[in-house]
Amino acid sequence: MTTLRFLIGQDPPPRLDRALARDAPGEGPGEGLSRTRLARLLAGGAVRVDGAVATDAAAPVAAGAAVEVDLPDPAPADMAAEAIPLVVVWEDGDLLVVDKPAGMTVHPAPGSPTGTLVNALLGREGSLSSVGGVGRPGIVHRIDKDTSGLLVVAKTDLAHRGLAAQFAAHSAERLYLALCHGVPSPADPRLRRVRGVSWEGATLRVDAPLGRHPTDRQRQAVRWEGGRRAVTRARVREALGGAALIECRLETGRTHQIRAHMAHAGHALIGDPIYGGARRLPPRAPGAAQAAAFPRQALHAATLGFAHPRTSRALRFESPLPADMEGLLLALRG
Repeated sequence: MTTLRFLIGQDPPPRLDRALARDAPGEGPGEGLSRTRLARLLAGGAVRVDGAVATDAAAPVAAGAAVEVDLPDPAPADMAAEAIPLVVVWEDGDLLVVDKPAGMTVHPAPGSPTGTLVNALLGREGSLSSVGGVGRPGIVHRIDKDTSGLLVVAKTDLAHRGLAAQFAAHSAERLYLALCHGVPSPADPRLRRVRGVSWEGATLRVDAPLGRHPTDRQRQAVRWEGGRRAVTRARVREALGGAALIECRLETGRTHQIRAHMAHAGHALIGDPIYGGARRLPPRAPGAAQAAAFPRQALHAATLGFAHPRTSRALRFESPLPADMEGLLLALRG
């Protein structure tokens, strides 16, 4: 990773992203950072203005402000095509929907140059969209490496732009199943004291902005100043004593959103190595030993729905719980 450091010049444009695009250094005229790339960097918490993380592309910025931009190492353009089996639940000329296993990274990055979903996609016949750049061909949205479940991949640029517009407008349906510590309940007085947490009937609503953690760049944190708006709705599908099977719907799509929001509400996901801390079920609770040994966050992208970007046909896909989460659920039931 490299870090660009520069100052905002005189008479900056009214928006931060435009000012950055104008003043970020490049190797020659017009070779700075594009606004598209800047949007990704801002969303990922990689931009700091006068030492504070900046995520709002439309925010004003003053002349002379000191800017730092963390640039990830570029993915190689000649990524390897690998013969990795994929579970494809839908495919046509424009897109495909895959059921990603836990443990697979979506696209190559430092530390995960091979074995990714992109490597597997390149190993199949057919083309992928170029909108995401050479490092992310076909990738419209992501789920974490250790989260399992459904993703849609674009084969054509038309499909990519149409799908991206639906995700940006939050019109695509995304439902996740998770196993969390404790049973969220509107009768819990503690939850009424947690800022950003409220109830809509039996649905827990977490409306708390998220941004990069100030000291740990591997995690997100609730940031009431400078964070990006994030809203998660969670509903208990099955109470399991010291745990619960919950379904979560995203109103926004931020990095680690469900994991960070459920931890903020005091109901971190079982197995979550970043947000779960030392949380454990009571030793005598059913499934306590299995929960303590669960090797990943118990989170699964179970439902994905969207309008086909070419035909406008409504498509909806469901994926059952994978074997590891199903086994944990059975143990928690006792």
